[in-house]
Amino acid sequence: MQQHPLLAPVFPAGREPLPPGMTEEDRANMLHIKKYQDYMSAGMESCLGKTTLAGVFGFAAGGFFSMMSSSFAYEDPLLRQNLNTTQKATEIFKDMGRGMWRSGKGFGKVGALYAGIECVIESYRARNDMVNPVAAGFVAGGILARNSGPTGALGGGLAFAAFSAAIDLFLRREPSDDD
Repeated sequence: MQQHPLLAPVFPAGREPLPPGMTEEDRANMLHIKKYQDYMSAGMESCLGKTTLAGVFGFAAGGFFSMMSSSFAYEDPLLRQNLNTTQKATEIFKDMGRGMWRSGKGFGKVGALYAGIECVIESYRARNDMVNPVAAGFVAGGILARNSGPTGALGGGLAFAAFSAAIDLFLRREPSDDD
């Protein structure tokens, strides 16, 4: 079949010409790797993947912040007890672990809730703009403050929406020429 000289050649998918030095076996390996990359991309772009990732990273961040803040504890009630050094260290580490677990759960819950709501809103609207994080922040803040009554839920929603907008504006800003 003769190709027109001004048109780009058209090849069936997976049968494109290989770069110099590559064999058909390399093509099979490349297609195999690409298939799994596509699976990973689809998983990371799904709402379930984004929610899970945000929850896991939130849990890790909460645990880390708790561990750092526990190192700044200025009063240790365990020092007044009649414990040897090993027992004191064990109690301190247990207390630190409980704090890390509690803080990690809280951060993970907030991260997963926010990311899930934002992903659903973005999927529904089919747009990626400033409305999504603000709306997700409002809904997530309202859900987190629901036990405070309607006024508290409204205030929590507004506060979380403002925080989400500020963070998203910071992340979307244009870098300066100096960067």
